[in-house]
Amino acid sequence: GQMSFPCTGCFQAEFNGNPDSLFFNDGKRRIDFVLVYEDESKSASEKKGSVMRRRFFEGSLMNMGVELEATQSVMDEKLVYVKVHMPFEVLCTYAEVLHIKLPIQPNDLAPQSSAYNCFTHHFYPSEDVIAKEADFFTAPFQKDQLKCFWVKDREQFFTPAMRSRMAYYILSRAPYDVKGNVKKFGFNKLLDGGVYKAAYPLHDCRFNVKSKEPDCPNERFLLYNEWAHPKSFYKMQPLDLIRKYFGEKIGIYFAWLGFYTVMLTLAAAVGLGCFIYGYTTRETSTWSKEVCDPRIGGEIVMCPQCDEICPYWRLNTTCESSKRLCIFDNYGTLVFAIFMSVWVTLFLEFWKRYQAELEHDWDTVEFLQQEEQPRPEYEAKCIYERVNPVTQKVPYTACGKCMRVSCGIGTVLFWVLLIIASVVGVIVYRLAMFITFSSKLRSELYNRKELEPFKEYVTPQMATSITASIISFIIIMILNSVYEKVAIWITDFELPRTKTEYENSLTLKMFLFQFVNYYSSCFYIAFFKGKVVGYPGQPVYWLGSLRNEECDPGGCLTELTTQLSIIMTGKAIWNNIQEVLLWVKNLMFRHCTQVGSEKVIPRWEQDYRLQPIGKLGLFYEYLEMVIQFGFVTLFVASFPLAPLLALFNNLCEIRVDAWKITTQFRRVVPEKAQDIGAWQPILQGVAILAVATNAAIIAFTSDMIPRLVYYWAFSVSPYSDGSDHTMTGYINSSLSVFNIADFKETIRPSEEITPYWFNNITTCRYRDFRHPPSHPNQYDFSIYHWHVIAAKLAFMIVVEHIVYFTKFMLSYMIPDVPEALKEQIKRERYLTQVILHETNIKHFKELMKPIADNLQNEIEEPELDLTL
Repeated sequence: GQMSFPCTGCFQAEFNGNPDSLFFNDGKRRIDFVLVYEDESKSASEKKGSVMRRRFFEGSLMNMGVELEATQSVMDEKLVYVKVHMPFEVLCTYAEVLHIKLPIQPNDLAPQSSAYNCFTHHFYPSEDVIAKEADFFTAPFQKDQLKCFWVKDREQFFTPAMRSRMAYYILSRAPYDVKGNVKKFGFNKLLDGGVYKAAYPLHDCRFNVKSKEPDCPNERFLLYNEWAHPKSFYKMQPLDLIRKYFGEKIGIYFAWLGFYTVMLTLAAAVGLGCFIYGYTTRETSTWSKEVCDPRIGGEIVMCPQCDEICPYWRLNTTCESSKRLCIFDNYGTLVFAIFMSVWVTLFLEFWKRYQAELEHDWDTVEFLQQEEQPRPEYEAKCIYERVNPVTQKVPYTACGKCMRVSCGIGTVLFWVLLIIASVVGVIVYRLAMFITFSSKLRSELYNRKELEPFKEYVTPQMATSITASIISFIIIMILNSVYEKVAIWITDFELPRTKTEYENSLTLKMFLFQFVNYYSSCFYIAFFKGKVVGYPGQPVYWLGSLRNEECDPGGCLTELTTQLSIIMTGKAIWNNIQEVLLWVKNLMFRHCTQVGSEKVIPRWEQDYRLQPIGKLGLFYEYLEMVIQFGFVTLFVASFPLAPLLALFNNLCEIRVDAWKITTQFRRVVPEKAQDIGAWQPILQGVAILAVATNAAIIAFTSDMIPRLVYYWAFSVSPYSDGSDHTMTGYINSSLSVFNIADFKETIRPSEEITPYWFNNITTCRYRDFRHPPSHPNQYDFSIYHWHVIAAKLAFMIVVEHIVYFTKFMLSYMIPDVPEALKEQIKRERYLTQVILHETNIKHFKELMKPIADNLQNEIEEPELDLTL
């Protein structure tokens, strides 16, 4: 049928049959951006308003000097592709507006080298495959000083990434409608309203096949083979090529992720060593020996852990859980927790140094905030006249801004309270299900022979902990999916000025929510569970009827380890499922749009079949890694294997993210970035909090401090008959005595569940440090309890101060920018000014030479020399 193009003034062209072409049909004008819409003559759903806005928008683009060419789709006749080309004059204009730095002369200074580079260069892709980028002195572009810049080829002067960035800037600011004196602009609104179906810059080739175009650099093909392909898992990332192809923002993310992964190898190695130490000493621990000994743990009768339906039980039934606890609750864990506090400081400080090197190499050292342009959504609503140092107009009054911020804060607090309510709900589930498991689980394990092997491993506490952790993880995922939409809506409503401000605002909202969502259950287990339970004769109740849950007989550390392992593993599995679903979605879309092999598909249609990366880019990847960073640092004292799990995850994450962005997504619009933005102070805040949480876990959650108090104080005179410090007798010392005659009738276990071996026993034991029944202050806290509390507080204060002082000294001693790099930056800045000055003088001489020659000819005095 006959083609119909609403694009008034567009050059209309048939596809020339070249699937690798990145140019208009003339083969000369490069395609800088592609717009896709449905032809209204082929689609019944097309609205007249959409056509008018599209025509107005495309007319605005052409008025701004942009050239357009429209081509009908090969695969779907309803689709029309509008190709956008930026002429050289337009590129020069907007390069100056965006303060883009461009080369003025090759940099002949010797590059800085380090011992780290000498080691890692063996793992980089060969320079024969990925050539090293030429180094230039650069300066912000000025159109009237074009001759000062290194222009060898006008078509190659601006890189494809620069051209796409400037094209997107124009698209975002071209008006699409006028009502009165108010112009409406903001290209994202046209996409959201369905006026256009997609907009994207082009990949330079297929990811697995080189382009047949003679001048194509095939950068996508190189990135796939040397970076995203699984065979390259051991190679260092080609960061310069990533930055060149995708922009500095994506480049800095992968640089941070790679640096984080390299540093994790050290933490993982030390953590694995601590785990091996705990695993090999679990059988020889005096504590586990006494618990498992039939003559000690087998003779100690423990009090019921719930009312009426829970039986008495022997301590040695927890033999296996005690051995598991010894793997994590040992002196190696203390050393590892202190090491991780130092490690996180070294990681952040050395990252700042590495980031400074990247800023220098990628020319973002002087990327100032004032260079970043306001968001189109902000500019479109600037209707209030007010003195403003930047725009002279603002989109809201002072009262309006206060209302927007208050609304945002209130909404975030509401969702945080909702998370806390969900945590309380899980706690209530724990209390209720513990009673159920206590009454049914033991009878099932003892009465069914096929479950006999599991009775040593499955306890009511363990079953309750595992099921509650799974439910908690499901709630976390559900709340995450809902809150993400709410956070984006709140940030849009606040209307930040620049994209950096927008992302920082969204980052703080999302991280605050994710922090409470992911870590609240861990904080509950670590610092609240089992801390206020009373004693068997007078337990503490929730809601008047639910008895507060106690820790596992070995302590709450095992449950915290279980919670961390389930959330970390579950989160990794969930993310991998999402990656698989993305691949399946792309596969299905390609299958549905498959055409016969006789048809040749152009480059822009091949890219249209890929998935859009989304408005927030790699925001969710950052968020995922920072949440993981929190698990690795905040609770590492309870789970030394967390860095090892994170290392394995990150090794896969780098390649999976590279695979996604290279093969599954359309090419992203390149963006400038100097650093990782608001994530840097968040990481520093997590690092500071990690010192307190790990010290508190060792002091209040593990049994390390009570064991040390017993060893140094209560195993010798006057509290014991022995004269040598020993751990023998610790189990008996850590369990208080309760007279079963003091049970209330509503608490006393029923006779039906009383064990057969429970004969003529008048007392039972429970975990606490209280006086025995015969003492004048029976069931009050003993002197041992107050010694332990004092030791815990002293440990917290001493360790925190030592570690914080060490962190401060390391931060002070390690400069953020290497001194050699500072000197090189100053030298390059000076030489740049000299080169610009000399180039201007040379240009001035060239302009003045004809005038000087004329004057020389007119003046008769031969001794006067006017030669320039």
